[in-house]
Amino acid sequence: MSRLKGQVAVVIGASSGMGRATALAFVAEGAKVAIAARRKAELDGLAAEIKALGGEAVAHPADVSKRADVDAVVQAAAQRYGRVDVLVNCAGVNTQNRQLATLDQAGWDRIIGINLTGALHCTQAALPKMREQKSGLIIHVASISGLWGDFSGAAYQASKHGIVGLANATRMEERLNGIRVTVIYPGLCDTPILNNRPVPPTKEQRDLMMKPEDIAQACVFAASLPPRTYVSDLVLMPGALQCNGQPVG
Repeated sequence: MSRLKGQVAVVIGASSGMGRATALAFVAEGAKVAIAARRKAELDGLAAEIKALGGEAVAHPADVSKRADVDAVVQAAAQRYGRVDVLVNCAGVNTQNRQLATLDQAGWDRIIGINLTGALHCTQAALPKMREQKSGLIIHVASISGLWGDFSGAAYQASKHGIVGLANATRMEERLNGIRVTVIYPGLCDTPILNNRPVPPTKEQRDLMMKPEDIAQACVFAASLPPRTYVSDLVLMPGALQCNGQPVG
């Protein structure tokens, strides 16, 4: 398939989970990718896998909470491929000490710094090239926690709600520059972040969850739309486990 042939995508948080699956899905659809995350070994492994599949990828270690790191990733993609059509922000963390009774300042700062400030860094890094092109799509993979209350913790929920505000502002300010913004809200998905829960899910629960590839296909769908339209918000749920954001059963 080649729904994204000729496009260049930057995928932040590509070393595992949804980011890794998204990078592979974009390559399978004909896109060239720049992949970034903190873990260099995992990134290099993914880049090698993509090249073995006949795709093109440039790997660049980066900490999304550091603006200079994200700028370097986008610049590397633009220098190598000449343009940046899509930026997918999949970076995200949480902490075991997430409830208000145990959340400390360091935990709050880390979660907000990566999840929300990182989203700002991605946005501001991508905008100059997209403005120059008069086109571009920014996809934030947020969480259903950005729409409804749950037990993921105050810092995590605040960061995901903040992404919604950032996305809304970006759409309003950049719409005449041809820049679109999509926010994807996954419900329960079997990714490594769940290992950091106070009580990790069981195998039986994980078997009923969505998989990273499901979210990756949502990103491909958003990126494959013609420039005249875009998906503003897309909610994805595992049917057996969640209804309107809440656990069922």
